[in-house]
Parts: sequence; C-alpha cells; structure tokens
Amino acid sequence: MTSSKSSRSRRPPRRSSVLRVALTGGIACGKSVVARLLADKGAVVYSADEAAHELMRPGRPAWRRVVSRFGRSILRPDRTIERAALGAIVFADAAARRDLDRIVHPLVLADQEKAVRRIERQGRSRLFVVEAALTIEAGYAARFDRVVVVHCGRSEQVLRLRRRDGISAAAALRRIRSQMPLREKLRHADYAVDTSGTLAGTVEQTERLYAQLMRDAELKMGSNL
Repeated sequence: MTSSKSSRSRRPPRRSSVLRVALTGGIACGKSVVARLLADKGAVVYSADEAAHELMRPGRPAWRRVVSRFGRSILRPDRTIERAALGAIVFADAAARRDLDRIVHPLVLADQEKAVRRIERQGRSRLFVVEAALTIEAGYAARFDRVVVVHCGRSEQVLRLRRRDGISAAAALRRIRSQMPLREKLRHADYAVDTSGTLAGTVEQTERLYAQLMRDAELKMGSNL
C-alpha cells in the first residue's frame, strides 16, 4: 500500500463519526478483492455496481429511463436488463456511456447517502467504503474523505479481464481505454494498492491500508468534537 498527496480539491470536512472512503481503480484491477478484505476487517462496503443493478430492476425509475434510451433489445425475456448487452453498447460509444451515467449516477449517490446515514445512526463501523469504478471520472472524488486507487500492470489487467468476461484481447483493451488511465487516477489517490503481485501481497497491503484508514477515522472523529 502506498500513499500519495491528492491533487483534488476538498470540501470542508462534514461532521460525522464515519470516514467516507472511495475505493476505485481500473477495470479488472482487483477492487472487489480489496473490498472483501476491508469488509472482513470490519469496514462497511457499499458496491455502487450492485446498487445500480438493484436500481435498474424492472419497473424502477432507472429501468424505465435506461430502456427508453437504449431500447428493448437490451432486455431478457423476464424484462430484466441484460448487462452484457448494455455494456457492449456503452463501452463502444462514449456518448451512450455518458447518457447511462447521467441516468444512474444521481440515483446511486442518493442511495449511498441513505446508507451512510444508517451506518452513522447504528454505529456499525467507522469506515464506509464505496466500491465504484468511475468515482474520479464522474467528478465525485471530493465527496469522500479518502480515495483509494487499486491498480495493476496493463498486461495483467488485460489477462484478468479476458478471463473474467471471456473476451478477446482487442475487446479487453477497448474497455480499458474507455476509462481514465490508471496513472491519471493515481494522481487523485490518497492511498494506492498494487495488485500486480501475489494475493498474499495484496492482503498485506490491504491490512496496512485498513490500519491507516482507522487512524484517519480517529482523526476525523477528533476534529468533529
């Protein structure tokens, strides 16, 4: 785990007993692995991808708007959205991707806010970690107290993506290039986790990250007194 001075501007710290952490990075770089490790340590992890999937269930507002924009060809027979079909469209068309983001992101942000308020009321954890690939690109980094970027080497990223999604190297590269370059994301990071090596190495980095975030949470709580 490495740390870096963030280049993003900060909003004034909000009065809260919970440290809000953005966990982001490139596609297939291992965000979910780091998220699970943090959850095992006691952090509350909120998956923006899972939340978006729930918000796009048939009949919900996001579902209606997405189907209106992209057509019924993205639907399965049970009317659920076929995520692979939708992904194929938005990864190949930047304008389509922006339209999808404009539909889904505000709804996910509102749901996140409800979730963190529940954590604050219940006192379940000092860390609220939002796992989301596009936090920085969408301009939401300043909403968080800390930003963690998970990254790995390009060749490893391509290999993982091909194995995960069963796609060609060319298709994997197109998806990677549709996102902000990792070197740019790292400029916005408070902390970084390099998953290029072994799982044991990732575990060790994540344990150090958790300890540092807990110290940051202590400092935040002290500043709110």
